[in-house]
Amino acid sequence: MTTRKHLLQPVAATIFVSALALTAGTASAESYKAHLTPLNVGKIGTSAEGDATFKIVGDNLEVHIKMKGVPANIEHWEHFHGFPDGRNATCATPAQDKNKDGYVDLGETEPVMGTTMVPFNDKPEEMNIPTNTYPHADASGSYEYTKIVPLKALQEKFGETYKGGSIDLDKRVVMVHGVPKDHGLPTSVGSLGPIPSHVTLPIACGKIEKVAD
Repeated sequence: MTTRKHLLQPVAATIFVSALALTAGTASAESYKAHLTPLNVGKIGTSAEGDATFKIVGDNLEVHIKMKGVPANIEHWEHFHGFPDGRNATCATPAQDKNKDGYVDLGETEPVMGTTMVPFNDKPEEMNIPTNTYPHADASGSYEYTKIVPLKALQEKFGETYKGGSIDLDKRVVMVHGVPKDHGLPTSVGSLGPIPSHVTLPIACGKIEKVAD
């Protein structure tokens, strides 16, 4: 299997905090949303789509992700991706299939989507990417994820990892990953280090946008 180095290491540059940066103790609630549409359409046997919402309520970040049409009966990694230098991330398209193997793999998304930043698993605030605590789709290919995340802890870990950076949700994208182990991906499909490509293959993406007050 071809593997590509994925940008999960801290960066030296300090990211300036935007006016929309998330901080603990926000006086009024802020809401964000993303509509996820399929990636690798026609290659995974399903057409994954869904919606994600994020709401800052007091000192917490409330996350809700609801997906359908994902490969059934397997775990699906999900994260927000972005650029540590503060650039806006956008969702990948088939144009990112640089090796022309018919799949847009994780490494090929990096020029437009950036690096894996915050996982939506059992403890997003710990920012542990490889875990077995991501959502598991049911037999119909659906799942729902809800988590209340301590915002201060998440921001502290994020700033530690990205040298003072801020979460800046409206500069990020949500990505959902994963196809069955026996799907038969070509060896040209890259992944994250030693993690198998069927685990990290992108299947849906959505740009996070701030909801108007």
